[in-house]
Amino acid sequence: MADDMGFSDIEPYGGEIHTPVLNSLASNGLRFTQFYNGARCCPTRASLLTGLYAHQTGIGHMVNATPRGPGYLGDLNEQCVTIAQVLRNEGYRNYMVGKWHVSRSLSSSEIHNWPIQRGFDKFYGTITGAGSYYDPATLTYNNQPLTAPDKYYYTDAISDSASAFINQHIANYSNPFFMYVSYTAPHWPLHALKEDIKKNEGLYNSGWDLLRQERLTKMIDLGIVKNNQILSPRDENIVPWDSVENKSLELKKMEVYAAQITSMDKGIGRIVNTLNKMNALDNTLFIFLADNGGCAEEFSHNTAWVRRYGPKLTKENKEIVYGNDNNMVPGTADTYQSYGRNWANLSNTPFRYYKHYVHEGGISTPFIVHWPKKIKKPGSLYSQPAHIIDIMPTVIEAANASYPKEHKENKITPIEGVSLIKSFSQTDLEDRTLYWEHENNRAVRKGKWKLVTTWDGSWELYNINSDRAEKNNLASEYPNIVEELIMDWEAWAWRTGVLPKPSE
Repeated sequence: MADDMGFSDIEPYGGEIHTPVLNSLASNGLRFTQFYNGARCCPTRASLLTGLYAHQTGIGHMVNATPRGPGYLGDLNEQCVTIAQVLRNEGYRNYMVGKWHVSRSLSSSEIHNWPIQRGFDKFYGTITGAGSYYDPATLTYNNQPLTAPDKYYYTDAISDSASAFINQHIANYSNPFFMYVSYTAPHWPLHALKEDIKKNEGLYNSGWDLLRQERLTKMIDLGIVKNNQILSPRDENIVPWDSVENKSLELKKMEVYAAQITSMDKGIGRIVNTLNKMNALDNTLFIFLADNGGCAEEFSHNTAWVRRYGPKLTKENKEIVYGNDNNMVPGTADTYQSYGRNWANLSNTPFRYYKHYVHEGGISTPFIVHWPKKIKKPGSLYSQPAHIIDIMPTVIEAANASYPKEHKENKITPIEGVSLIKSFSQTDLEDRTLYWEHENNRAVRKGKWKLVTTWDGSWELYNINSDRAEKNNLASEYPNIVEELIMDWEAWAWRTGVLPKPSE
């Protein structure tokens, strides 16, 4: 799983960033063109791990949010089980590396919802959601806190640990394994190694306006979007590229962001090579996706997150300068920047909106499945809508496992997703309705219709088959469909524990 990566950033989905490993997995696997995540870090991870809507797991918002009911505990509840807990019962060993971010507690004195306590046999990574790539906060091995060594880069450490776990497993065990690799790349801060930045220099010199057009053309050529797909208008808060004054700084932001993806792709390559050397790749179900769309967030030293979690100094005792309102070039440990709305609009080409939101730009993810023994048409595309809740049932079917009704004397919520295994042979999935809610941004997708609203807006209706850019709001033309979908969404919200936005 990539973190905060847009729908069209990588080459198999029309992007400029050279990703040879993901290219190979896509050309020998299957790409979904309408796969949806949960709009933000914590909810997506909760759904991925459990096969439930995030509110059913207790993580309807974020782990550090104020609890306000069963759907918003900020902790995985005891009425859900993780993939690792299910597969452990089938004789699998389970490994996790990278970002956890589904535990309210960041302290090793309270670990009931840490990976080892949720079914994993080994864990190397971070419990919290973001931090320096050179000195990550809450770095942990199993349940023990760690300090990052000198000359450390988190993306490399995630990849190397994943490869090491596979080597150790195959050397010591004959039973099958499950591994969850949760990168923080390319989530802010913009931290990347010099050699990876250099590989992406000059890639964005033509600016976001032209590049959005070029991406759309590539996406149409690849079949990722339909031939009649239009480009959503440039975000009204973004100036035309020709009007940007400090182009060199803006370019460097995107080059560093791209470098973070370059590093991740290389790391995935090391994992793939390890599986190859062990003759395990052909019979390994390998899935790649992102947790939400490109991120428009910007911050300064006064941002609440920085005040709560941001360190003042690097490991070398250099002062860290927070924020995008300065002329410091990003990439090094003493900077803490994001690429912001300007480039996030490019990352989510050709769609509207960003992470947090449930318009297409916020919830659309690249989704690559690689399984040579099962994919019938390598390099093909699959266009039916699918959802993050579908990963658990897919893994269950692949492993011939059983989803429990009870676990440790707790009644377990019935699974919500459907297995995607039949899609690997291009068989249609069952018709169904899909739902979203995050920070009162709401949506429902039923057939060709999508009803969606922002937290402060009115319901909008789109025919996604012909208008995935969500440009032509048809709500006034089809009031009966709007009413029907609102009723569907409200029934789902009541059933899954979604609460209305708190009163001001």
